[in-house]
Amino acid sequence: MKIHEKYLARCIELAQNGLGTTYPNPMVGSVIVYEGKIIGEGWHKKAGEPHAEVNAVNSVKDKSLLQKATIYVSLEPCSHFGKTPPCCDLIIRYKIPNVVIGTVDPNEKVAGNGIKKLLEAGINVTVGILENECNALNKRFFTFHQKKRPYVILKWAESQDGFIAPSERNEQKPVWITNQYSRQLVHKWRSEEQAILVGTQTAIDDNPKLDVRDWTGTHPVRVVLDKNNRIPKESFLLDNQIKTIVFCQTDTNTNQENCIFESIDFEQDIASQILETLFKHQIQSVIIEGGRQTIQTFIDANLWDEARIFKGKATFKNGTKAPIIQSKANQKQFVIEDELIIYTNHD
Repeated sequence: MKIHEKYLARCIELAQNGLGTTYPNPMVGSVIVYEGKIIGEGWHKKAGEPHAEVNAVNSVKDKSLLQKATIYVSLEPCSHFGKTPPCCDLIIRYKIPNVVIGTVDPNEKVAGNGIKKLLEAGINVTVGILENECNALNKRFFTFHQKKRPYVILKWAESQDGFIAPSERNEQKPVWITNQYSRQLVHKWRSEEQAILVGTQTAIDDNPKLDVRDWTGTHPVRVVLDKNNRIPKESFLLDNQIKTIVFCQTDTNTNQENCIFESIDFEQDIASQILETLFKHQIQSVIIEGGRQTIQTFIDANLWDEARIFKGKATFKNGTKAPIIQSKANQKQFVIEDELIIYTNHD
């Protein structure tokens, strides 16, 4: 492995520690190298807190070495004042002579300006090392800024015979198709994404909480469709405990502190209207968890990036058919006896 690639790979590794906690910022890792040794490293932990480069510089014991070192960073250093000062200014102030960058920041507030500022200060700048890997690391951030919508993950569980729910159920709670480890994995995924969305029928039938109770981390913003205000007021989704966005036909509802009502035209392209509104709310990623009609709406509109489908051991014989996806599976693995199939949308 080439030297630059070696240290950029470490930047990516560090950056991944911020998955689920940096929104609306990207995940970024940074490493500082002097004479073939890492003398400092850091990653961005949370929006409003120091960026990766700051944490890396702060971790260097002998700051005089910085004037002869190389700083590696997975994403272009910022050049603007946000909640924290520009990282470019920090690099220039410490006279770090070499900067190696994984990829250019797609955010129009940065977008090459950081690189320009460093070059104007006489710093040697190398860009595009492990670029594809650095882009993949921040697929949510890149989708948000380039496509002006959140990164969309479809998720469902289906029985061996292709149903997501049986035709009959005795009470208002989920019918489990998968084992407890698959369910725990889903809660881990929820902690990594910014929002989670379900349709009206799922909200009524399952009365879901859509939280991360089986994992540690931040609860995602809950999003629910409720065209005709059919969801019972005592439902968990309307309990004001977690920020929730409700899409309805008319905006006669009153917004509360943690419950925001958004009106859309349900006769038009629902998926794109939802994503436009979530973009307005600065949401970079959303898991679409059901039900069938809601998921199929996003598939048919080709507004999805990834699909994660569990196939459990149960058979229902009849009930609600699973959504239909035409793509080829990228990856298959097992969680005990549950099969997990992952699709990526390359369109």
